Amino acid sequence: MVDILLINPNTSIRTTETMLVAARAASLPGSTIRGATAARGAGMILDEAALAVAAEEVFRVGRDESAGYDAVIVSAFGDPGVVRLRALLSIPVIGIGEAGLREAAAGSRRFGIATTTPGLVARMQASVHALGLDAGFTGLRVCAGSPTAHAADPAGQYAALARAVEDCMVHDGAERVVIGGGPLSASAARLRHRFAAAIVEPVPAAVRAVVRGLAAFPR
Repeated sequence: MVDILLINPNTSIRTTETMLVAARAASLPGSTIRGATAARGAGMILDEAALAVAAEEVFRVGRDESAGYDAVIVSAFGDPGVVRLRALLSIPVIGIGEAGLREAAAGSRRFGIATTTPGLVARMQASVHALGLDAGFTGLRVCAGSPTAHAADPAGQYAALARAVEDCMVHDGAERVVIGGGPLSASAARLRHRFAAAIVEPVPAAVRAVVRGLAAFPR
């Protein structure tokens, strides 16, 4: 079975635990997934500056703690530090942003992104372009209100994301919608029950990429 190190690039242990629940739900029986939380940086990554700090911390954690693992998952949608860590390690390193976007676009499906973080919209759009997925991308919907307020109100976060998902599907023509953020994992799981196969949860998508052998990902 596969042993995976999941790195949370923000400093919230609670967020790490939430993402581990999502990851373990998608793993094969007998697999192990351990979480590692960034020691410095932001409690929630809201902009490019925080993402840059997170990239350094991801590299440090991956360098120091990945021995004995079969793969590393970087569990922030902006995939901080992934490229640099891939160059260092001899095991697969998967960012949840890349995994979620590739899964959403599979089969030439039209896809959108629903998120709560306006400060990372440009990074998300750049990721779509860098992966060569522009043709199927229907756009990005950002929930009204602050990301921190949504994080403090799980019910409100879920409702806001549900509206964003509906906008992606009804107004933009998306067949699948990626929930753009690792800390949104609990809401993403609830949304999948409501919208079924239309929802792509990025953390489970990364686990599935590991299980499939990461054929579509550079190592």
